[in-house]
Amino acid sequence: MSLSVFFTGLSMGLGLIAAIGAQNAFVLRQGLRGEHVFAVCLTAALSDMALIALGVGGFGTLVTRLPWLEPVMRWGGAAFLIWYGARSLWAALRSDGALTVDTGTAAPLGRVLLACLAITWLNPHVYLDTVVLLGSVSTRFEGHAVAFAAGAMTASALFFFGLGYGARLLRPVFAAPIAWRMLEGVVALIMWAIALRLMLH
Repeated sequence: MSLSVFFTGLSMGLGLIAAIGAQNAFVLRQGLRGEHVFAVCLTAALSDMALIALGVGGFGTLVTRLPWLEPVMRWGGAAFLIWYGARSLWAALRSDGALTVDTGTAAPLGRVLLACLAITWLNPHVYLDTVVLLGSVSTRFEGHAVAFAAGAMTASALFFFGLGYGARLLRPVFAAPIAWRMLEGVVALIMWAIALRLMLH
């Protein structure tokens, strides 16, 4: 395996994934709440890895050959993000409590994982970054595409687990009710901004 290609994939993967987006906001929120952190980080990382594998494996060309797939993904993703943003805004407006951890009131694991999967797989931007962009870049490393993909996958695992478990360092900040309400409001704005970009695309 070429280490230089591996680190190229690692750095490019980190550069793409570090931008604030719906998936990152969801993982951060779960990390702050301390709810199903490992499962959420693992789900987000494995989803990214699967998409990277699809891209490097040539799935990007399939997307370009099926013109109906892009609008279906775009409008479906926008509808979900609008709904999730409204849910976060409602939580911001009606909540008057501070962040509490390990209260035994965590949302069911299945519901949390379904939300994580929906935010990931219904967001066309994820496909553009992982499947299309990383897939096309990998073609530049003939014979070393696996090393490039391994680097990008490693970036996903490092980032999501770092974000999910590193969020606990911010818990003192979110002990104030206003901070938690502001986070919910920011999550709503992020979801709606991405949905708007999708609809105006």
